[in-house]
Amino acid sequence: MAEIHPTATVYEGTVLGEGVRVLEYAIVGKQPTLAASSTAKREPLPPATIGDGTVVSSGAIVFAGSSVGANCIVGDQSCIRERVTMADGCVLGRGSLIENDTTVGTGTRIQAEAYVTAYSTLEEDVFIAPCVVTTNDNFMGRTERRKELMKGPTIRRSARIGGGAILCPGIEIGEEAFVGAGAVVTKDVPPRVVVVGSPARVLRDVDAAELRENGG
Repeated sequence: MAEIHPTATVYEGTVLGEGVRVLEYAIVGKQPTLAASSTAKREPLPPATIGDGTVVSSGAIVFAGSSVGANCIVGDQSCIRERVTMADGCVLGRGSLIENDTTVGTGTRIQAEAYVTAYSTLEEDVFIAPCVVTTNDNFMGRTERRKELMKGPTIRRSARIGGGAILCPGIEIGEEAFVGAGAVVTKDVPPRVVVVGSPARVLRDVDAAELRENGG
């Protein structure tokens, strides 16, 4: 049975799994209100679904059309927009935002105040440090051409993104790569390397002891 705080709002049709907790002033199943210039899809949305054992923390918002897996934490004042799929065992930190049409893999951790832009892909076991910013529009709202090219980053399995890093549109961060704090990533990052700086450049390989296959 789910536990819903009296101050929380859960919209009709929302599916809550066994042991879900929706805490103070959280909102689940909200329909989006889109600006006239928004590029987001406008078709009717199915109800939000929240998996067993997940906690939607105080002041958090989960929009309709999104699916959150089992045993996740949706942190205080965080937000999951429409058509987001978050797999099991994920953590979304306080004040972080996942924009529409994004996929988040099993066990991924997104820390406080991070911004995950629309049309992004985060594979399993990704680590996003606080205040990371991802982007999806090289034209910054100008020209109709931007609509066909709009794409967030793809962050492959077990990659790590350091605090305050900025990822430019459409880039790929390779498996188990490490992006240093404050880096500005303007092009694809190969697997298992450390990149730093602005623009980001390869510094060295990831230490073998830190790789998942070696128990890192």
